[in-house]
Amino acid sequence: MSDPGFIDPVPMEDDPAELFAGDAGTLDAEVRRVLVRLLQRRFLLAEKNSAQWRVLMENRQLIESRLHDLFVRLVVDHDRGLAYKQQVRSAELDVPILLKDEPYNRAETLVLVHLRTLFQHERAAGESSARVDIEELEQTVLTYFDPDDTNVARGQLEIRNAVRRLATEGLIVEDSPGRYRITALVEVVLSAEKLAELDRWLRARPETEPEAAP
Repeated sequence: MSDPGFIDPVPMEDDPAELFAGDAGTLDAEVRRVLVRLLQRRFLLAEKNSAQWRVLMENRQLIESRLHDLFVRLVVDHDRGLAYKQQVRSAELDVPILLKDEPYNRAETLVLVHLRTLFQHERAAGESSARVDIEELEQTVLTYFDPDDTNVARGQLEIRNAVRRLATEGLIVEDSPGRYRITALVEVVLSAEKLAELDRWLRARPETEPEAAP
């Protein structure tokens, strides 16, 4: 029988392996990578990151616990195959704000509105997916720019930069050069209510800059 005054020793083979000098963490390396990815990126997609999605599903409770320690909530949407984080906010609790996602700029917001509109129309028509060509995207979004600005090339550059960011975040996937498939992420980033609000705003004041999406 062990002495009640002392803690029973833990077999050395049960100690978590150090990943670096002085490592006091208890999670496996692959679980840590998923946790970091969730903090770094806006979304984790099952379709695009199947291995990390599997790790998340197998270790969800552990990962949620670490995020909760930071006042961050994990949201898992199984239907869309995506996971993302949310900043916990409370009127009763003093919560330090960790997440400060960079809002979308004017061009990104305008591209997002058009993508969300196309996605909604295709789904309403019974289509399982929606696609758009970069030329169509440019032509539509440029109509919301200042009509007195004759520098079309600058506007096109802004739009293409916006497309790159949205592609990086997984909202669109390039199926072939210049042709993109719109993913269900647009429904999460831009709700139907926010889409309607932005659409009304743009129709009423097309010559000014829209309010950026969060």
